[in-house]
Amino acid sequence: MRYDERGCVPDRSRAAEDLAGRRPTSHERLAGRPWDASYHEGPPPWDIGGPQPAVIRLAAAGRFVGPVLDAGCGTGENALHLAAMDLSVVGVDVAETALALARRKADERGVEAVFAAADAFRLDRLGRTFATVLDCGLFHTFDEDERRRYVASLAAVTAHGGTLHLLCFADAGSPAGPHPITQAELRGAFNDTTGWSVASIEPVRLVTLFQADGVPAWHAAINRQ
Repeated sequence: MRYDERGCVPDRSRAAEDLAGRRPTSHERLAGRPWDASYHEGPPPWDIGGPQPAVIRLAAAGRFVGPVLDAGCGTGENALHLAAMDLSVVGVDVAETALALARRKADERGVEAVFAAADAFRLDRLGRTFATVLDCGLFHTFDEDERRRYVASLAAVTAHGGTLHLLCFADAGSPAGPHPITQAELRGAFNDTTGWSVASIEPVRLVTLFQADGVPAWHAAINRQ
C-alpha cells in the first residue's frame, strides 16, 4: 500500500474497500448490530479513556519495537500511548466512528499515528509488515472459525521474528469477561502449523468501564516463526 506525504493510508485503500463486502462477525451477529454502533451512544465498556494498564507496563518494559500494528485499535488510546513513545504505529479497526475519534485525539495531542479502516481477516491488504503487533481485546470476540482466519491474517503482516502481544479475557478467576479464552485455546491457535510459537502466557487484568480493577485476562507473548 502507498501512503501519502503524511504517512496516512489513502481513504480508498484496498484495506478500506474490503469492508464494503465484509460479513458481520459472530460477535456482531450475536449483538445484532455492527461494531461501529457500539460507539454511537457514548463509550463502549472497553473504551476506558486511556491505554490499558497492561499495555502501559509492556511499553515501559520495552516490549514494543516499531513499526507497531494495533489490531482492533478502537478510539486509539493504546496506539497513541505507543506513538507518544516515538514508535511508528498503525491502528486499524472496522468501526469508522472509533477511527474518527482516534484521529481527532491524535491531532489534539500532537501525536503522529496512522489510523485506517481494515478487515481483521484481510490484514494482508495493508501491504506491509510489522515488528510488533498488539491485540488488546479482539481475538476473544471471534468464534473458532474466525480465529483460524484471524491467526493467518496476523501472520501475513507480522515480520518473521516479530512478536504479537495478545490480551484477552481469561477463563480463570471471577468475575470472568464475556468471552473467556483458555490457555489451551491460545496454544492451539498459535502453533508451528500456523507459523507461530507461544513464548509465554501470563495472568493480567483488563480494565473496563464496569470493572475499574479489571477482570481476569491473559497476556500471551507470541513469536512469528
